[in-house]
Amino acid sequence: MRILKYLFVLMMAYPMFGQEKETNLWNDFTYDIGNIFGGVGYAYSRPFHWQGNDWANLGYLTGGTLLLATVDDEVNHWKNGFREDIPNLVIDYGNEYGSPENNYMLTGGVYLAGLFTKNEKLRRTGVLLISSATAGGFLQQVSKRIIGRARPKSGESSDTFDPFHLNRVYNYDSFPSGHAMLAFSNAYAIAKQFRSPWVKAGIYTVGLIPGFVRVVDDFHWFSDVAFSTVLSIFIVESIDRYLDSKYDEKYNNNTKQVSWNLSFGPNTMGVSLRF
Repeated sequence: MRILKYLFVLMMAYPMFGQEKETNLWNDFTYDIGNIFGGVGYAYSRPFHWQGNDWANLGYLTGGTLLLATVDDEVNHWKNGFREDIPNLVIDYGNEYGSPENNYMLTGGVYLAGLFTKNEKLRRTGVLLISSATAGGFLQQVSKRIIGRARPKSGESSDTFDPFHLNRVYNYDSFPSGHAMLAFSNAYAIAKQFRSPWVKAGIYTVGLIPGFVRVVDDFHWFSDVAFSTVLSIFIVESIDRYLDSKYDEKYNNNTKQVSWNLSFGPNTMGVSLRF
């Protein structure tokens, strides 16, 4: 975990600020690191505690992904018609922001800002960002090797698979999308800082750009990105509930909460957002 190494080095360099502050800061740091790993473990253990509605959402997510997969080739052909109209700035942002290195630079920066300014809400946000990225990142890396779906850039169709490899097989590691998962995890976690639904919507939009770009640039199919985006919401919400028991600062204690649900109906499939 490169970010944990960076945090450890920074903490070792901290004595110049005085012994009392160092002790307090070190206690905060070790407590937060424990919560990062605790949050990851909590997210992975949730299926053992799921009830009816949770299993229904998993079924909706699985069914929706399979349904979208039936039109992946058509969507991929359709997007070729406007690829050249997208500004290079948007393309560069989408491809770079969702990479693990850049992701952990952002999440680590948020956490360190909260740690050194003694802002518990910002510290908690950093912990939520790091633990969500770690949980989602590890999950998608394992899934890529098990599923082995061909990327659009391979020239194969969306229903081509080369599964069950211990080592990652490039061009057969399309599902799920790591860029989409990391980028929207960050956006969703950061949006929890704000109450305004319009601010949240703006942050969500920015978080969706990497997934969109990865589809446009033939790295992923549309169903890869859709699945990863919804899964990132579930991961962040799960870890956020865990952190509610660890920090005094809460995100979910106001009366006007944001609620996500998967929904199906006649000629309808999607994610509903209530606020």
